[in-house]
Amino acid sequence: MAGGSAGALARALVALDGGGAADKIRLIPQDFFAELCEQIIEHLNHKIPGINTAELCQRIQTSGVDINIGDLAKVANTLSFLFSTAARNNLSTEELVTSLGSGVSTLPKHAVQVIRHVWNEQGKAIAVSEDATTTATVGQFVDMKWKLGVAMSSDTCRSLKYPYVTVTLTVADPSGQITDKSFEMTIPQFKNFVRQFKEMASVLETV
Repeated sequence: MAGGSAGALARALVALDGGGAADKIRLIPQDFFAELCEQIIEHLNHKIPGINTAELCQRIQTSGVDINIGDLAKVANTLSFLFSTAARNNLSTEELVTSLGSGVSTLPKHAVQVIRHVWNEQGKAIAVSEDATTTATVGQFVDMKWKLGVAMSSDTCRSLKYPYVTVTLTVADPSGQITDKSFEMTIPQFKNFVRQFKEMASVLETV
């Protein structure tokens, strides 16, 4: 590895080891850890908009493992940094695994095995994507849901039983974490919201 590559990977390993992520990885069963790594790889390959840590965390907790979503998100961010750094520097599977073995003293064997397998299978594809695509600096839209409700109390509505719309936007931030953002609108606000989307659609038809 060149000096710059070694330095970049060293920073990723410090984040993995010194940041406490490695200790959290020890808690995650191998099958869930493999699923997390695969989601990260797919996100870096632009196949999925983000990593659904909330859903994965819930399933890990259901299996009896005591880990919170903040810790899992930290692990996901650190692994994403590790994979993207390795991709930008064109590391082979052996180079990556050797670096993990020498730089991360607490990473469990099953985690190294998963990383080896995932990188060996899909690492080259990430390298191509990283060369061809500028890293995103804004979030990405995933889904939108809405429902009609009746206000029982509100700061903006003058009377009770006033209809309103709750909109939930699912977005993936630049690191790939998927989150839900919910907000309420009055019926006139929602109609204006819809009107603006129709205007956008009309403009797109002319492109």
